[in-house]
Amino acid sequence: MTARFTPTSRRAAFGAIAAACAALALSGNALANTWPEKTVTLVVPYSAGGPTDVVARLLAVPMGQSLGQTVVVENTVGAGGTIAPARVAKAKNDGYTILIHHMGMATAPALYKKLPYDPLKDFEYIGQVLDVPMTLLSRKDFPASNFQELQDYVKKNPDKVSLANAGIGAVSQLCGMLFMHQLGVKLTTVPYKGAGPAMNDLMGGQVDLLCDQTTQTAPVIQDGKRAKVFGVTTPQRLSSMPDIPTLDEQGLKGFDVKVWHGMYAPKGTPRDVIAKINKALNVAIKDENVKKRIAELSSDLVSPEKATPEGLRKHLEVEVARWDKVIKAAGVSAE
Repeated sequence: MTARFTPTSRRAAFGAIAAACAALALSGNALANTWPEKTVTLVVPYSAGGPTDVVARLLAVPMGQSLGQTVVVENTVGAGGTIAPARVAKAKNDGYTILIHHMGMATAPALYKKLPYDPLKDFEYIGQVLDVPMTLLSRKDFPASNFQELQDYVKKNPDKVSLANAGIGAVSQLCGMLFMHQLGVKLTTVPYKGAGPAMNDLMGGQVDLLCDQTTQTAPVIQDGKRAKVFGVTTPQRLSSMPDIPTLDEQGLKGFDVKVWHGMYAPKGTPRDVIAKINKALNVAIKDENVKKRIAELSSDLVSPEKATPEGLRKHLEVEVARWDKVIKAAGVSAE
């Protein structure tokens, strides 16, 4: 039997739809007006004590003060940092579950064939947070005293050089991939279960090279006895290490790897709630204690225009496209 709709029944149907939409809008406004009414959970994809966890805990206190509610940090680890984003993507979109993640949000689509979320479709963007530079180190007795000698040796002896990283999907692996890509060589890569073991073996002479975050390498560089440093991975020199040249100025043009961090919420989180979280984020990155601690880590808080939903969205799009090319050219997969 074919259903027939009279003008009256059509009007009634359209009226019901309009009423439902209005009710949804009103409920969203009501949530935004009273939010937050309870604790906000900030999910971190990595273990306690790691660089991203340190940043999250620094931000949580001033953000909570701004919001008038406690912000608790939850470490949801595993699968190369992909479990936490998947959890947040599926969480209720009421603003009470948010994510802080580094550049792994941009590299995961190329690394994982079956990623359980889409970084460009399954989240609302809150804003960028900070950039952590990286440095390229070698064991202390490596046969090169400057970057030009390092390039020459690596190109002539690629089968003799080992490049350590903190594991598949780690930023140290990504930095190493870009290094090999721009030099046009393939080195023996040695994955570790974390940056600590990789650094220990570099200082012990078991591996030749390592590219890692300043939060891990700064003490070793300042010591000056346990490893050699060949350059920083940002386009500009670091104010905390002004005597160390960039890889870009030494010939690797366009070499730019920093461990940028962003904050996300589940797709569909009301705009007014996102605005409140973004305001709290901006309060936090202007906090004097946060600025002091971040500077001590040789890292940089982002400018106000980057600490916005649009600033994070644009940056993520660019980074996804850039790392897709690098990772596919390297033929690397996390599966």
